[in-house]
Amino acid sequence: MKNLSGKLIVFEGVEGCGKTTQSQLLSKYFYDNNIDHLLVREPGGTETGEQIRSILLHSEELNGLSELFLLSAARQILISQKVIPALESGKIVISDRFYFSSLAYQGYARGIDESIILNLSKVASLEISPDIAFLLDISTSQSFNRKINDTKDRFERESSTFHNSVRNGYLSIAKSDQDLWRIIEGDKQVSEVHQEIIFLLNEKLSLITQ
Repeated sequence: MKNLSGKLIVFEGVEGCGKTTQSQLLSKYFYDNNIDHLLVREPGGTETGEQIRSILLHSEELNGLSELFLLSAARQILISQKVIPALESGKIVISDRFYFSSLAYQGYARGIDESIILNLSKVASLEISPDIAFLLDISTSQSFNRKINDTKDRFERESSTFHNSVRNGYLSIAKSDQDLWRIIEGDKQVSEVHQEIIFLLNEKLSLITQ
């Protein structure tokens, strides 16, 4: 890929960790401070991507490999249609999940070989890489407790063993590249987590605060 003038910020974590809330709060922060940006989510963000998202969350026919193929298709469409044009125009892109989710869920939890996931993800993401990635880390019990009153999708209904594998996968991924990753304890107050994210963003990317 050619050099892109924008920045890519990624949020990752297990179900219920707060990454979607924090992605939206960061988007509001950028809006309030007149920082040009785009907020996207994986899977989703395009008409086809949202249809794939629905299949992934509700179809009982899927296995780990078919999940990976569907996720990669949705990712490729989102990256090519929205993320790269935004980065080329100098915008900051906030992504609620990226290919690290495939490594954690389909790799560590489903058992698909890491090299397969990385090779497919490299193609699907058109070789773009985030400038900073946040892992909002909570325990499996906290994850289940936060979803206790919600209607659960196919992933949320998985066993504690599955979700432990996802969490451990994320921690392993994040600790392997400490320049890219910032691990945040997700059990703190929402506002406290948000302020920590703003501080770490300015420390790494020198964003202007007001």
